Amino acid sequence: MSALFDKYYKKYDAWYDKNKFPYLSELAALKKIIPNSGRGLEIGVGTGRFAAALGITIGIDSSHKMLKLAEQRGVNVRWGFGENLPFWKDSFDYAAIIITLCFTKEPLKVLQEAYRVLQKRGKIIVGIIDKNSFLGKFYQKKKSVFYRQAHFFSVRELTGLLQEAGFKNFFYYQTLFSLPKNIKAVEKPRKGFGNGGFVVVRAQK
Repeated sequence: MSALFDKYYKKYDAWYDKNKFPYLSELAALKKIIPNSGRGLEIGVGTGRFAAALGITIGIDSSHKMLKLAEQRGVNVRWGFGENLPFWKDSFDYAAIIITLCFTKEPLKVLQEAYRVLQKRGKIIVGIIDKNSFLGKFYQKKKSVFYRQAHFFSVRELTGLLQEAGFKNFFYYQTLFSLPKNIKAVEKPRKGFGNGGFVVVRAQK
């Protein structure tokens, strides 16, 4: 998968400029539940679009070319995989996994690794395209260069994986209530899930 993102990293990064308001809407939902202090890690940091905007100082990814862009955006980057994080246990106050989980080979292992590196009562924040939403169904049919290799999750499937990894105390926010091409302003995030295409889940160690 890292070869795919190394090849198309410019195409990936350009999406956020082309789809400004969907991106800002996703950020608005994330900001509702992401801690505003503490040591944070983004697993699958990509080009750093989310980490830089959310104040997450450390990011890990398996794409060297994406990491270069993330570093240019001020993120302290590490090369590696979510299934085997190069950090000691209890190293972070919170960890974010935004979109990335659907591209991982072993999603449960990634969540277990996040659990390991989090401090007691640390938070995990996971953002997904809900498989059961209109947007999830659209992307599954569209089969873009990225999403044709993705394994989408429903919110309930993700919650089950998080519980299996040891997490508890779940909280949800949703946004993207139209296709990205039709969103012309920042959408106000709503609690819960079931209507928005992009869902953010927060849970606690």
